Amino acid sequence: MSPQTTSATSVAYVSIGIFAWNEEASIASALHSLFRQSLFQELSKRGLGCEVICVVNGCTDPTPDIARRVFDDQTQRHPDRSFFKCSVVNLSERGKLNAWNQFVHIFSAKEARFLVMMDADILIHRGETLWNMVSTLERNTEASVSVDQPRKDILFKRNRTMSDRLSLAATQMTAASDGQLCAQLYCIRSEVARNIYLPKDLAACEDGFIKHLVCTDFLRHQVKAERICLAPNAEHTFEAYTSPAAIFKNQKRQIIGQTIVHILVDNHLKTIPLHERLRLAATLSEKDNSDPSWLKRLIRDHVQQARFFWRLYPGLLRHRFNALRKLTPLKRLICLPAAAVGFVVTIVSSIMAYSFLKGGATDYWPGKGAGVKPVGAIPAAGLEFTSQNSK
Repeated sequence: MSPQTTSATSVAYVSIGIFAWNEEASIASALHSLFRQSLFQELSKRGLGCEVICVVNGCTDPTPDIARRVFDDQTQRHPDRSFFKCSVVNLSERGKLNAWNQFVHIFSAKEARFLVMMDADILIHRGETLWNMVSTLERNTEASVSVDQPRKDILFKRNRTMSDRLSLAATQMTAASDGQLCAQLYCIRSEVARNIYLPKDLAACEDGFIKHLVCTDFLRHQVKAERICLAPNAEHTFEAYTSPAAIFKNQKRQIIGQTIVHILVDNHLKTIPLHERLRLAATLSEKDNSDPSWLKRLIRDHVQQARFFWRLYPGLLRHRFNALRKLTPLKRLICLPAAAVGFVVTIVSSIMAYSFLKGGATDYWPGKGAGVKPVGAIPAAGLEFTSQNSK
């Protein structure tokens, strides 16, 4: 489907893809936070263009209409409106994987040097975030992806519950690992992104799949974490899972995704000849088109061979304690309760994931929450909070 354009501009240097499914409650706030970014002004100083494409997929609510209204307003009022264009692409098929593939390989400007991927239920609360992500890749030729600091909304609460504190402690353990990539917001070199295709049965773990491909230069060597770099003074906020039901469902989703990534990058893709890996996007797209069940068969065979839930992928039950060991002694002590609780959550979620995959299913999403908090719900003082990482 052709995008509906609301403005025209010069050649796009950066292409921003916003992925939305039934985001009526959050899309306007997300877009307004985007248009407050200094990226547009910095590009205009260079005489460079930018495009913003909202890819809505399978929506049954007014998300597309809200996005168009915001785009119409921005292309009339924004001080740098002459240097960007906006469009809404309305895909009938639901699913972020297809939306990502369509944006990268069809809708984004072919001349764009950098692609920014953004979920429609986050807030970019630092004004220089996107510019710092782009300029970081300009300076760092060794990196293929730049990321920001994801901040849970509960970080800005004045009075935190015990579950809030456990959630933030778990975040510190996650942040201790190198080369973290959060799918909610990142910037990637266009030539790298266009050699990636997300298989339709990858489930909801595109960040793990992209991370492995990027950090190994498409499985040509061991992981080089420096391929993913953290941009300075760059942050976004998202709504954290805090209820027990939501946490278990999200962990189940993560384990399903990590299992499929393990099957692909540790087993199957390494058997593909190098010349096919160097054109991996075309290779995987052709497999999806010619044999739509290929990945499901690999998953079925893997689950049968694993036999037990704790063998879905290496380190399944150890990863939290491995992360704990990377912290300083004081932080290790503070995060120990979160690691213990997380271990129990992992066991239960792994059993759920194993049962789900054993039944032959792959498409799982725990359901949409209430959406991100409005911009005004984040205290102004919190906007300068930088001492704690979140994921």
